[in-house]
Amino acid sequence: MSVTKLSHVDASGQANMVDVSAKNITTRTATAEAYVYMNEAALTVIQEGSHHKGDVFGVARIAGIQGAKQTAQLIPLCHPLMLSKVSVELELQPEQGRARIETLCKLDGKTGVEMEALTAASVAALTLFDMVKAVDPAMRIEGIRVLSKTGGKTGQWQHQEARHD
Repeated sequence: MSVTKLSHVDASGQANMVDVSAKNITTRTATAEAYVYMNEAALTVIQEGSHHKGDVFGVARIAGIQGAKQTAQLIPLCHPLMLSKVSVELELQPEQGRARIETLCKLDGKTGVEMEALTAASVAALTLFDMVKAVDPAMRIEGIRVLSKTGGKTGQWQHQEARHD
């Protein structure tokens, strides 16, 4: 089995920020998802829009966008990026007892945006949890993963289990 060299570790084994100055600028995108599992009462509050804190999905969407923009502040070796697009879509899936979050981040740059897409999904999920925890303190967040990426020298990649609709 071959071991892939980690890009954030130098020859002496020390963590470092990758030098991307020699990379080409390409359009790069990444999508990610997360799921928040909750009870029927929490699903109903969100679906009816009757939560006393307001629009749960709207607040989670804005939080996810803000999270993507703050990724370099949260993840020590991430580059600060000039994102050109961040979207956060949320949908209730009551038959599975959950809400699904899908994010998209995009830019023209020298480094990918997978961490920004993952951060957007994570922060949106955490915000949804925070807003609804009084209704269901046993909620759980699962399935945070990258669904796809484009751009850079590796080109296009899609998770083999990603939704195809």
